[in-house]
Amino acid sequence: MRSSEPISWPVRPLIAGVIVAAMLVAGSPAAAQVTRLEITGRDPVANGQVFGDVGAYEVIRGRAHGELDPRDRRNRIIQDVELAPRNARGCVEYVATFALMKPVDMTRASGVLVYSVVNRGNGAPSPGPEGHVSLVSGWQGDVIPTNNNQTIQVPLARRADGTPVTGPVLARFWDLPPGTRTEAIRIGSLGTAFYPAASDSSAATLTYHTAETVTGEKTGTGTVARGDWAFADCRTTPFPGTPDPSRLCLKDGFEAGRVYELVYTAKDPLVLGIGLAATRDIVAFFRHALADSLGTSNPVARSITHAVALGTSQSGNLIKTFIHLGFNEDLTGRIVWDGVFPYIAARQTPLNFRFAAPGGAGTLYEPGSEPVLWWGRYTDATRGRRTASLLDRCTATRTCPKVIEAFGSTEFWNLRMSPGLVGTDAVSDIPLPANVRRYYMPGTTHGGGAGGFERAQKPNNRCALPQNPNPMADTMRALTVALVEWVVKNIPPPPSRYPTIAERTLVQATRAATGFPSIPGVDFPDNLVNAVLEYDFGSTFDYDDMSGVIARQPPAIMKVLPTLVPRVNLDGNEIAGVASVLHQAPLGTYLGWNLQAVGFFKGQLCGFVGGYVPFAATRTERLDAADPRLSLEERYGSQEGYMCVVTRAAERLVRERLLLREDAERVVKLAASTRVLPPSAEATPDARKIAEALCR
Repeated sequence: MRSSEPISWPVRPLIAGVIVAAMLVAGSPAAAQVTRLEITGRDPVANGQVFGDVGAYEVIRGRAHGELDPRDRRNRIIQDVELAPRNARGCVEYVATFALMKPVDMTRASGVLVYSVVNRGNGAPSPGPEGHVSLVSGWQGDVIPTNNNQTIQVPLARRADGTPVTGPVLARFWDLPPGTRTEAIRIGSLGTAFYPAASDSSAATLTYHTAETVTGEKTGTGTVARGDWAFADCRTTPFPGTPDPSRLCLKDGFEAGRVYELVYTAKDPLVLGIGLAATRDIVAFFRHALADSLGTSNPVARSITHAVALGTSQSGNLIKTFIHLGFNEDLTGRIVWDGVFPYIAARQTPLNFRFAAPGGAGTLYEPGSEPVLWWGRYTDATRGRRTASLLDRCTATRTCPKVIEAFGSTEFWNLRMSPGLVGTDAVSDIPLPANVRRYYMPGTTHGGGAGGFERAQKPNNRCALPQNPNPMADTMRALTVALVEWVVKNIPPPPSRYPTIAERTLVQATRAATGFPSIPGVDFPDNLVNAVLEYDFGSTFDYDDMSGVIARQPPAIMKVLPTLVPRVNLDGNEIAGVASVLHQAPLGTYLGWNLQAVGFFKGQLCGFVGGYVPFAATRTERLDAADPRLSLEERYGSQEGYMCVVTRAAERLVRERLLLREDAERVVKLAASTRVLPPSAEATPDARKIAEALCR
């Protein structure tokens, strides 16, 4: 266990009087298994700033001490929970940090608890004039604690005789600085997951290859002799260096132009799935409990009527995993979250299996697309799986939330969004259940761009094209309001809007199928998309639930699954979904993909970064560049013409409840203050005619 404040397993039995004090917990003594609320700080927010009629907010920080009964049916799905140490009551313990932000005067609170799932430990609660109570807590057990992040301490899995649990793990290394001889071992492409090697590491292998495709084909392969590398630190000591199980040292250093793959037998897996149960129990405690078992009061007791969860990217994936594995039912059978908003979340979080790396992403060999990915029921015949839905378990316990999901272009190109809409055969659209709404934000990068109306954008040193400014934040704010209204007032949100096979707006990822134009300086290879791969992790892995034990590393690639992407118009801009004001009044082509400009993967997708290709300013400039896309002058005529398009787009989105009024006013004002084109007084007669037509 990695923590600045380790738990002693098992903890001493609770003091006398626990049973009596536990009756303070609403429902029953077993409700919301948070046994102790440890408050470490209580401070005013923003120096006592007043937030509308709600007034001032305060933030309460602390630790939630909890325990799980591994025999409870709601906890049995946690991988290796039966191998975790138990206390005198036969329970498994955890400690999670939390931060709770609430109105000082709770009589002015809205009654809504907004739980924001932190991303790799990062995230904070937020105040607002709505009066919501905002909560974050730690759930990812391999996150290294800092002064500002949210973490959870979970136990290691051990055999009954005390011997370590072992299994194979894979670590990959590429694009290291020149001259690197020692590198920290990390499991997964992102995050801090690490597992030490078992005592006998003689069977460990270090291989390399000099080329790799997006579908996993490798060339230039080789093996580094066992005597030429070590689990050691050679930064200050010559090879074989100082023994260090967390580092890899190469005698001759890491060579540029290679990807290295280290496979070894690791020991002491963390029981990471406890993070799911801890999230369930912490939310249930703040939602329902009066006090903990020692009498410490719940600071928002009797004030919460509804709870919603928001999660972005990895944390949005966690929301899907949380619901899929049945954790939206608390220990008394009540619903945990009434509504959820997984945002830019294309997969599930790889958390609940042995030696997991939940901080990883969607690179080669990383789990995430193996389990059920669809809200409606679908038979995954392509992979030989059963008919299933993300909502199966909550349907059985009547604890399904209302769901709003939203995502953009990068989720299709880089993060394998396609199966969630059309399954693994990509033959037809999977219908959405009545409690789910889906919104697609076309032409956006992962998380959206900075917005604004500047034609020129900053270059990205790693990527071939400039950064994509197309924003998502405005739409996300409107959808968050819609979710709360749906949960609290039962006001249906706007109809779903997303690309589909039926409407021919979801197609194969080729230039011909997408209709992508020939834009000077823009390469569009037909093998660009990060395809969904079917892996063989071994027979002890539960693929439908992404649980169990991985027995094979690296996994064999069984097949490449069809992966669809949105179709585009003659400008190269996507046509389906909820387009931002900028996308409806484009200054260029907004892409959810970009190409790596340097490094081992040059010419392939550049991380989760979208690109941007500006339109020419004038017709002359366009013709000189042989650019088939109309220039700004040919589109809008003048600044006045452009402003008419912007204003109408903003007003339309407000009417559709997809843009808040205050955001619309801000966006229109920003566009007016940015010189996109000369004013009509300075424009040519033809340009003035174009502007006049747009403003009629």
